[in-house]
Amino acid sequence: MAREAGLSKTTVSAALNGTGRLSPAVRERARETARRMGYRPNATARQLRAGRARLIGYVVGEFAGEPWTYLDSPYFAQLTSATAAAALRHGYAMVMLPAGTLQREWADLPLDAVIVADPVEDDPLVEDFLAARIPVFSDASVAGRTGAYWVDLDTEAAVRDSLDHLRERGSRRTALVLPDSTTRFHRQVHAAYRAWCARHGAEELVTLVPAPGNGPVIRSVEETLGALPRPDGLFVVAEASPPLVLDAARRLGLAVPGDVRLVCVSEDSSAAHADPPVTTLSLRPADVAEAGLSLLVRALEDGGSTPPGVLLSARLRVRSST
Repeated sequence: MAREAGLSKTTVSAALNGTGRLSPAVRERARETARRMGYRPNATARQLRAGRARLIGYVVGEFAGEPWTYLDSPYFAQLTSATAAAALRHGYAMVMLPAGTLQREWADLPLDAVIVADPVEDDPLVEDFLAARIPVFSDASVAGRTGAYWVDLDTEAAVRDSLDHLRERGSRRTALVLPDSTTRFHRQVHAAYRAWCARHGAEELVTLVPAPGNGPVIRSVEETLGALPRPDGLFVVAEASPPLVLDAARRLGLAVPGDVRLVCVSEDSSAAHADPPVTTLSLRPADVAEAGLSLLVRALEDGGSTPPGVLLSARLRVRSST
């Protein structure tokens, strides 16, 4: 192949392995020759030389009892897809582990690190991986743990901005529909809502959703909107289809935004095309994935020079429902 490319063996090796000080033109010539000749580098040999398998495990702690169902969630579907794509760009492959995973299911895998998305409080998955000395990437619930790295959202600011927005648009009784979950995000949302209500002298109106999915969330929305006196603002943090939330309000004879103003925490693209379009709080799963993988890869490859965590801001997308 070196003869075919008109380059030395050393130059070709450096080009294919991404090493050495070569011009882009020389590097591309070597790679194009390799493609044309059907050459594929020996990944196993490269991994043995580097001392890494370049495999990153991925598991969603919040859905520990329901393996794989998180892919029904627009948020987790986007987070999972973006994480896999980001890992590949960094030269790693993502291995999806069942949410209810046991140690016997992953102990023999040569994992370089594991991503635990949305772990529950005192998550045993986090404890097991750290005990096995496998680096863990998660949210800020792992901050300060040896071998742990994190990306998180400024949840207090996100809740405050959403509730302030509803208040500015005229809502004085804003209800919260929240998953009955012990993840850090949901616990912080609840705490931030309570603090906001205390600051504004507002009544706390909280409905906890017992299970994920459109059905349980919509039933909780109907319960919330059916209570008297009715709320005039609705902050739906439990993930559900925004058009279905609008349908629930209509079934109760309520107009959005005339009778109740609505904000949904959602990555569902249908929110922008609903009637009316629904204001959403985006948790930016693609940005979380990119920031997280960059941080994790730096930790794996650069060691102690890596900061332990990154804090991002959520994004409020204002539409006609408010």
